[in-house]
Amino acid sequence: MSESEPTTPPAPADFIRDIVAEDLQSGKHPLSVTRFPPEPNGYLHIGHAKSICLNFGIARETHGRCNLRMDDTNPTKEEVEYVESIQADVDWLIGGWADDRLGRKVPGDVSGSAVLPSEASGRTLEPFFASDYFEQMLALAVELIRRGKAYVCDLNPEEMSEYRGVPERPGKPSPWRERSVEENLDLFERMRKGEFPDGTRTLRSRIDMASPNIHLRDPALYRIRHATHHRTGDRWCLYPMYDYAHPISDYLEGITHSICTLEFEIHRPFYDWVLQSLNLPRTLPRQIEFARLSLGYTVMSKRKLLLLVEEGLVSGWDDPRMPTLSGLRRRGVRPEALRAFAAAIGVTKYNGLTEVSVFESCIRDDLNLVALRRLAVLRPIKVVLTNIAEGETHWFDAVNNPSNPELGTRKIAFTRELWIDSDDFMEVPPPKYFRLRPGGEVRLKYACIIRCDEVVKDAAGEVVELRCTADLETRSGGANAAKKVKGTIHWVSAAHAIRAEVRLYDRLFTEEAPEADGRDFKSVLNPESAHTITALLEPTLAEARQTDRFQFERVGYFTLDVPYSPTGVAPTSVPLIFNRTLGLKDSWAKEMAKK
Repeated sequence: MSESEPTTPPAPADFIRDIVAEDLQSGKHPLSVTRFPPEPNGYLHIGHAKSICLNFGIARETHGRCNLRMDDTNPTKEEVEYVESIQADVDWLIGGWADDRLGRKVPGDVSGSAVLPSEASGRTLEPFFASDYFEQMLALAVELIRRGKAYVCDLNPEEMSEYRGVPERPGKPSPWRERSVEENLDLFERMRKGEFPDGTRTLRSRIDMASPNIHLRDPALYRIRHATHHRTGDRWCLYPMYDYAHPISDYLEGITHSICTLEFEIHRPFYDWVLQSLNLPRTLPRQIEFARLSLGYTVMSKRKLLLLVEEGLVSGWDDPRMPTLSGLRRRGVRPEALRAFAAAIGVTKYNGLTEVSVFESCIRDDLNLVALRRLAVLRPIKVVLTNIAEGETHWFDAVNNPSNPELGTRKIAFTRELWIDSDDFMEVPPPKYFRLRPGGEVRLKYACIIRCDEVVKDAAGEVVELRCTADLETRSGGANAAKKVKGTIHWVSAAHAIRAEVRLYDRLFTEEAPEADGRDFKSVLNPESAHTITALLEPTLAEARQTDRFQFERVGYFTLDVPYSPTGVAPTSVPLIFNRTLGLKDSWAKEMAKK
């Protein structure tokens, strides 16, 4: 199974899907239209994956549409790099789902702009941009001024915050709240033309300075910002605030259900106020909130993830230890696992911390079915089989995946000199140690039983070689094939093994809640979260592809390292590098049990 062949699990059930179903059944909307609107000021992370799966999932399940929209209303923080990475990440996560995931804008006036299904699907999402609607947003802001629902305010940001007050007591009206419509229109036009410096004037809504909801105390609609925009260049120096751009963009795209995380619940009255104040002709979108994902041993803030990148604490946004989608992809997590995880945790109205073991279990369940089994020795020690002649080679069959017989078998070479993992030998082992020891026997996986006859050490007393005898009659089909030993270990032929760099990644933080009790999240970075070693692998791994997933037997799940590229094409000049996705078992559970 490849990454382009996604699984299609049964549709989940939750309160948001119930609302959408009811609205469709009642005829309120003939078609469900959702959207995923990230700001291109960083890379998407696993928290966004939950929202992507929810919004695109609802569209797929109801034969509706979901728009990918860039909320590019803040030119000082947004970059083309982030736009490209978001497109790549969303397409990777939902690739192969129905073509109705795509949309294309069509011309229309302010009241009738709409979205049609894309006529050209392919593998590239065509995103919408809030910046495409700047003219319509401006026209609607002028209409709010004409209706007496917006005014130009000369308070600076600090003064505006002071006048707004606190939830427990009313705010104070701005001294410029009662400006005439004519004066407001003139000042707003001059703001548009760039006559005033940043921060000197804002366009504010006129609602209620005594509202217990502080977000209704005349919130700002526009601010002056002389900055170059990644798409519109220097055309604009006046930019809409998110809380204004959000409902207008939703309406212009014909969104029916605007699904947000819980922190926007308190903003919903303003969302509704904007749309209702304009007397728009079409049915208005409905905002619905759900609990965002909080995952153990992880931080989700793009601002904090950016700090990790800028301070060199990780190698980049796609560092395999990062919770970004590009980092998870580089680590070998498949989109199927992320979609299964999103379905498993469900959609609720209550915030809570999801244990990272739940996520890792979804990854293991997915990889177990598709990962090709391979032999790899990470910390090698040499074994010499004294009863095998030099140049003598035996070939054994090895299954590629016992859970998926369709993946077939391969031949592996068995020669006089082998490598085994140093962890699989102890000169003085503890009780119940079933791997190799002096005078002991162990089975080599897919091959035969060997006995350790002699331990060779160097001048410093370090073990450098084990001299053993192979019982070839204990191989499959041999006269003693039924002979039992308690231990089975992995190995590679010294004559055929290839060398590769293997990167062993672990959790980025040592604490489940890195930001608990107000501590600096960087103070609990895991110093053991990344190790690089040179390993010896069976030769078939030289042909690994970026879409392959592997289980290094008895070691863990691994993938070929592919640094992020907007084109999705792996560089051809890099050495052979494998990243550990995760171990075969949750080793952290044992560590936590010790505490």
